[in-house]
Amino acid sequence: MTLPEILSSESLRQREFPVVRDKIFLAHAGVCPLPRRVSDAIRHYAALCTQGDQETLLPAQLMGRSRELAARLLNARREEIAFVGPTSLALSFVAAGLNLRRNDNVLIYFDDYPANVYPWMALAESGVEVRRLNTRELGHIRPMDVLGQVDEQTRLVALASCHFVSGYRIDLDAIGQALRQRNILFCVDAIQTLGAFPTTVEHIDFLAADAHKWLLGPCAAGIFFVRKSLQERLHPTVFGWHNIRCPNYVAAKEFVFRADARRYEAGSQNLFGLAGLSATLELVLEIGIENIAAELLRKRALLVPALQHKGYTVLNAEAPPAQASGIVTFYRDGDDMAALYQKLEVAGIITSLRSDRAGREYVRLSPHFYNTDAELQRVLDLV
Repeated sequence: MTLPEILSSESLRQREFPVVRDKIFLAHAGVCPLPRRVSDAIRHYAALCTQGDQETLLPAQLMGRSRELAARLLNARREEIAFVGPTSLALSFVAAGLNLRRNDNVLIYFDDYPANVYPWMALAESGVEVRRLNTRELGHIRPMDVLGQVDEQTRLVALASCHFVSGYRIDLDAIGQALRQRNILFCVDAIQTLGAFPTTVEHIDFLAADAHKWLLGPCAAGIFFVRKSLQERLHPTVFGWHNIRCPNYVAAKEFVFRADARRYEAGSQNLFGLAGLSATLELVLEIGIENIAAELLRKRALLVPALQHKGYTVLNAEAPPAQASGIVTFYRDGDDMAALYQKLEVAGIITSLRSDRAGREYVRLSPHFYNTDAELQRVLDLV
């Protein structure tokens, strides 16, 4: 199945993405609807589970296949991929597992999504300095901004690959390379780009992303990347039968962790979610991440000037392609954006209502590759 086939055949589009039958869904930066093949994969596994042991009925090769697909999407190694659930949990594993010391510092962006703020704020209780990155615009984080606010006591920088409100994509390679030269670790919340734009880990040390946004997968079926060379340094903070060796299910006298990223998977996993994750990874790789990215930028190029023509201010409107994303967030002074959000919802158009720290409200559009130009035009007509 190709992207041109999806966009040129309404019957195929409705079969593969059932949500389009009665809604225009433009909130993929929030929580996505499931494609048919993902729902089918979960349903098939659920049916198998009526026949006996849920774990042994999961196709034996599925877990390994899922790791391989995730590794391919990230340009990582299979042994660097763990499945621990939500983004928040994976980021918390990093924050708690590095054993940072008093007077060490970490640099974060306080206006990131809270999942990538709270795990680092908690480090202050143990004497770690938590620095807040300064930016001139919401989410607009440049390499120079990061490098100007680190020093020899900085141990880690934690950023999102794309800001959830402004839609600004950061330069992961430039920031990661510069931090590595300074021996500073780089942790990335990639939930707003994985499945939408190429997001690879050549210059990243830790990465977390749940599947329920642009990856078009189930909730709590996230991917956690830990660079192989750092797995001995990032200590597991949860312990169970799966990540610590226990021959014949007998507790050993000493902890011997698995030799790869499975050391962060303590116990029984979200197998229903992982069945769906495998299916959606195959879908994204089948369509092609470069094709998806190009299509999202094309849609953005349609939406942004049309909204500006109507008098709206669009966040990150002038960003070059490398810093633009599938998120188009807008407002107009004096307008009730919550009322516009409700108006769209009544019309069957699902968007997101977001706000900034100052309380300004925005409507956020986040179409995916399977949305059509006709759907976008319908939104433009109503706003």
